[in-house]
Amino acid sequence: MSSMAEKSKRRVESILNHILPIGASSDSTPIRLSNASMNDTYHRVHGEVPTHEPTWKIARDESGKDFTDIVYEKALGEGIAKITINRPERRNAFRPLTIKELMRAFEDARDDTSIGVIILAGKGTKAFCSGGDQSLRGKDGYADYDNFGRLNVLDLQVQIRRLPKPVIAMVAGYAVGGGHVLHMVCDLTIAADNAIFGQTGPKVGSFDAGYGSSIMSRLVSMLINDLNRTNALHQSIHGVKHKWICPAPRGWTKKAREMWFLARFYTASEAEKMGLVNTVVPLEKLEQETVKWCREILRNSPTAIRVLKSALNAVDDGHAGLQGLAGDATLIFYGTEEGNEGKTAYMQRRRPDFSKVPRLP
Repeated sequence: MSSMAEKSKRRVESILNHILPIGASSDSTPIRLSNASMNDTYHRVHGEVPTHEPTWKIARDESGKDFTDIVYEKALGEGIAKITINRPERRNAFRPLTIKELMRAFEDARDDTSIGVIILAGKGTKAFCSGGDQSLRGKDGYADYDNFGRLNVLDLQVQIRRLPKPVIAMVAGYAVGGGHVLHMVCDLTIAADNAIFGQTGPKVGSFDAGYGSSIMSRLVSMLINDLNRTNALHQSIHGVKHKWICPAPRGWTKKAREMWFLARFYTASEAEKMGLVNTVVPLEKLEQETVKWCREILRNSPTAIRVLKSALNAVDDGHAGLQGLAGDATLIFYGTEEGNEGKTAYMQRRRPDFSKVPRLP
């Protein structure tokens, strides 16, 4: 019995070594997470993630039309798609046409069964996306080639959330305003060390009371909760309580209000500490690191990833989120012997026989 307890303790300690902050507990020390050992059983079995540069090929959707505001590419021989906002002269600000093209590309990547993960980026190194193009903004939204305005970026946000494949924001330069919201609705964010994050709405007479507010408040408050839970686990094993490097009196939940009310900008390092991004890397290694994360995801079960994304989003997306999760469950069920028996019996005009299906506890 003591042997099992000792084994369990070693296992928990191994997990903690991957997630506990390193070093002193001084308030001036930034949060740092340790890297997983490259010599553990998992890595010995699965090997290292390839680091070669992908070969990108221009892609089109089923319409065959060329894109003007975006660049749509797929990596040859890999399940990675890359969608790049291509308006660097406007700091990659979007207009209605940009959003239409982004939605076309995302829909194509969704339908392509060879694609497992999608990168969203901005052209160049100065901006990921600076939000809506204010020069095209009118009383009814943004108008370019139409004689009426649109706010179709809201549809794009929902599309990214509902897309059953991970979307990774690859951020260099400014991710501000609507561009900041875009990176937040993506599943993961890899930031270059020159990245700048923030909301601009109140300065230009605008705001995002949807995902731009709700998701931000979730993101910047989750880190402190995760660290506190880890601290409790570590204390139960070692009897040592870490002093987390978090502004507890101010509270992380108030950070979202600060970002909106003051419309300040934040560095990549500050964004990482707030939990807004997953990691920060040198600018010259941004795509290399992002592709590495894509390849790691592609090693995992696509069905598990699909259901996990739905489950993680369901709590924030209400009935629409539950519908997405339920749809994934239905999709899995259709592939079972039980699901097939019901359909086959109907087509054969006979009573279905579910007697072989175990009633699991």
